[in-house]
Amino acid sequence: MRVERRSLLDGATGAHGTVVVIDVLRAFSCSALMFHFGVRDLALVRTPQEALAFRERDPDYLVAGEVKGVKVDGFDVGNSPADIVSKGEAFFSRRRVAVRSSAGTQGVLAAAATADEVILGSYMTASAIARHISTRHEAGGASAQVTIVAMGFEGIRPSVEDERCGDYIEHLLLNGDARRRPYDHVEALAACLSDPEIAASLRGEHAYRPKEDIVLALQRDLFEFAMVGRLEDGHVRVTRVPPATA
Repeated sequence: MRVERRSLLDGATGAHGTVVVIDVLRAFSCSALMFHFGVRDLALVRTPQEALAFRERDPDYLVAGEVKGVKVDGFDVGNSPADIVSKGEAFFSRRRVAVRSSAGTQGVLAAAATADEVILGSYMTASAIARHISTRHEAGGASAQVTIVAMGFEGIRPSVEDERCGDYIEHLLLNGDARRRPYDHVEALAACLSDPEIAASLRGEHAYRPKEDIVLALQRDLFEFAMVGRLEDGHVRVTRVPPATA
């Protein structure tokens, strides 16, 4: 297995093999929580208008996401893990969700054009992602090339949480061999907490990103499923791959 590291939207564009697109704060932490609460699938799109069009065609759709971190007018839910947790299973169970975000969804859409398989990455599902890739690789069903893309802030500026999550997934893929890819989660948390943007959110200085979002998004390995996307009519359809086959 060959692991390549890339970053930002430029890194997602043209990525090959099995591609893991990471957005810890906050899109793919939100996606993991929505699947935990029972959504059927997600449709990742580029623009708010595309997301709203899903609900116009099918009123059963929920519409989720943000532009520049802020929930879009008319959306049912923003991009806040804390908001998703507060709404809970009763709100999400058996629903379909159209999602637009500034970094993660854009990266998945860019990577899906050239990837053999694209996977949504976050701390919450990191071990499940590594198991999914390793199992498929051992069975001969996955490319030997794995590309890990840390999307960063709006896909244009690196972020510590996405890079450290990439370190963790790479460490797991290399069978925990610290000589090849060391990983210390306490060290990673310390780096995240000392980041000026994250620290500002923890002090309550970002109205669009409550401190609870940071706490939730930095939790490792909460879920045993992976989230896998495929191109479908101009968007990417994401489904949950259960642990029995992951």
